[in-house]
Amino acid sequence: MSKIQFTDLHAQQKRIRPQIDAAIKKVLDHGQYIMGPEVAELEGRLAEFVGVKHCISVASGTDALLMALMAYDVGPGDAVFTTPFTFVATGEVISLLGATPVFVDIDPRTFSIDPQKLEESIINFDQRSTINGQSLTPKGVIPVDLFGLPADYDAINELAKKHDMFVLEDAAQGFGGVYKGRRAASLADVATTSFFPAKPLGCYGDGGAIFTDDDELADILCSIRVHGKGTDKYDNVRIGINGRLDTIQAAILLQKIDIFPSELEARQRVAQTYSKLLQVVPSVLTPVIPDSYASAWAQYSILIQDRDGLQKKLKDASVPTGIYYSKPLHFQAAYLEIGHSPGDFPVSESVSARILSLPMHPYLDDITINLIVEQVNKLL
Repeated sequence: MSKIQFTDLHAQQKRIRPQIDAAIKKVLDHGQYIMGPEVAELEGRLAEFVGVKHCISVASGTDALLMALMAYDVGPGDAVFTTPFTFVATGEVISLLGATPVFVDIDPRTFSIDPQKLEESIINFDQRSTINGQSLTPKGVIPVDLFGLPADYDAINELAKKHDMFVLEDAAQGFGGVYKGRRAASLADVATTSFFPAKPLGCYGDGGAIFTDDDELADILCSIRVHGKGTDKYDNVRIGINGRLDTIQAAILLQKIDIFPSELEARQRVAQTYSKLLQVVPSVLTPVIPDSYASAWAQYSILIQDRDGLQKKLKDASVPTGIYYSKPLHFQAAYLEIGHSPGDFPVSESVSARILSLPMHPYLDDITINLIVEQVNKLL
């Protein structure tokens, strides 16, 4: 039996290698490496898939988050509410603009930001209005579609509207997921995703995209993407960045989006097989998918008490695993100055100590899944 892969990009590449080679050759032949025709074609395909008017492709998922906040003029004195149980980029972009992240604990079942705790945090924040002596104004919310599962956007959007705040959906892991009949990346005022190679839809480098139905916001984002350009690149009407997606990466993604629906179906099969087999394994909590939700299954993550011990034993048994995220953002050195203490976000802290992600990709066969689960059961 071949070596178990945590994420098997080679199997996917083998499936579409001729199409990938032809797409790259086409870009090399026409030579439009920056904003070539494949970029606009990809944006149209992605917008249609998600079900929104505008898709603005960008250089990375982090740039996508940053640019969306820039479009809302987020800066010093602003507070943006988000989860501490996420990759640092979600909070980092807030800080890069001089704003302050306000962390809110997560739902223990879905690992996404808890709407009830968000409401409590907004109300309590209005009452104190300062952090570390700095006067702050609530500006927006960034929920994260963690591990592929969308957050509860009906509740979050209603709260944000009530308090005159925007909602930015971080769908870096959630692209391809579904919430109440709507695709991830269409669930908020603006949404972003990442095309990092290991994501459900990934390119062969860095890449990302921003989605919105707001015409004015889309125009601002297109300007920010090219150094704040106006009528042309030498007419700079605002501060922007160099945030363009390379044409070659767009060409690659065009081939991958053709097979993306079938890969999403395969991910569902893998996740369902895992959950069925792991139900009989004591002390393992499997992922919860609420009614009318569908996960893109960027990761398949279980909760286990002796996480580190099990991970070591699985490694010895040649089963790769991953941990997302062993240290919540409020424990990161970059955010210690906010002044949080252990116990401030108990669910995030508990989950970060117990979470373990098993191999997950569309090309994982039932024999391998059975082998992985047998090892988990045996080692526990």
